[in-house]
Amino acid sequence: MEKKKVAVSKVCHGHSRPVVDLFYSPVTPDGYFLISASKDSNPMLRNGDTGDWIGTFEGHKGAVWSSCLDTNALRAASGSADFSAKIWDALTGNELHSFEHKHIVRACAFSEDTHMLLTGGVEKILRIYDMNRPDAAPRELDKTPGSVRTVAWLHSDQSILSSCSDMGGVRLWDVRSGKIVQTLETKAPVTSAEVSQDGSFGLVKSYDMSCTVESASLEPKSGSKFITGGEDMWVHVYDFFTGEEIACNKGHHGPVHCVRFAPVGESYASGSEDGTIRIWPLNPANTEDPEAPNANGKPKSAAVANEVARKIEGFHITKEGQTEA
Repeated sequence: MEKKKVAVSKVCHGHSRPVVDLFYSPVTPDGYFLISASKDSNPMLRNGDTGDWIGTFEGHKGAVWSSCLDTNALRAASGSADFSAKIWDALTGNELHSFEHKHIVRACAFSEDTHMLLTGGVEKILRIYDMNRPDAAPRELDKTPGSVRTVAWLHSDQSILSSCSDMGGVRLWDVRSGKIVQTLETKAPVTSAEVSQDGSFGLVKSYDMSCTVESASLEPKSGSKFITGGEDMWVHVYDFFTGEEIACNKGHHGPVHCVRFAPVGESYASGSEDGTIRIWPLNPANTEDPEAPNANGKPKSAAVANEVARKIEGFHITKEGQTEA
C-alpha cells in the first residue's frame, strides 16, 4: 500500500501565550525572516527558513495583535492592545518610535517603499505615519465603517486595502484622496488578507471549507496552492484550481490563528492558541502511515461546511461568522 506524504514540522517555541499574527519578509541579501505577534506582548523575530529564534522586541504593555517587517527587513512594526504601534530596529531590537493611539491597534503595515507605516484598529481610523518624520502628526483617512481588522498596501503604495472585525466587506482606498473607492461585499467579517503581485481587485474563486477558518495564504510562486488554519487545529493545503484538499497537517494543540507562506513558496508557517509556531514543508517526503501515533494525517471527520474562504484577485481573504473583538 502506498504511504501518504506527511509533513513533519519544525516547532518554534518561545511565546507564552497564543500566536495571533505571522509575517514573512521578502528575500533579502541575508535571507528572509519571520516575525510573530502574540498575546504575551513580545513580538519575536526568527530566521524564516529554519525558524531559529533571533530576538524578542520588548516594550509593549499589552497583547500584540499585528507585526510586520519592512521590505529590507531592517525595521519591524507592531500594533498592540496597549493603544500603541511601535517601530523597532530589526538588527538591534531597540525601540525607535512609539505612536500613541486612543484604542487597541489591530493592524499595521509598512509601505512597499518603506517610507510609511499604516495602522488601524478599534478607533475605526486609518493612520499613515511618515517614517522620515516620525515626530510629525500622522495623516488620517476618512473614518472606516467598522473596527479595522486587516490592512495592506497595493498598487505601488497608491492604494490601501482594509477589512473590519465587526462587519463584512473588503474596502479599497485611494491614498491620495483618503477615500474608499470600491467595496467588495462579503457575508461575514474578513479576518485574513494578502496582496498578490498583480494587485487587481475582484472575486476569482470561492470555496466551501470543512470548518471555521481564521487565516489563509496563497502560494506566492505559482499560485497553485493555498493553505488555511482555523478552529479544528489542523493546517490544510488545497489545490487552488480545484479546491481539492491535498494535505492536512496535525500538530497544534489549539485553534490555528494565522498561516503564511514563506516568500520562496517551499514552506509555510502556522501560529496557534497553543503558543507555538510550526514551519511545514510544502512537498514532504513519504513517511509513515498517517494513522500512526503522532502522525499528521487527515482527520476522518469534519465539521459542517461553511463558506469561509475566498480567493480575491489581488489578495486572498478568509472570513468567518464570528471574530475576536
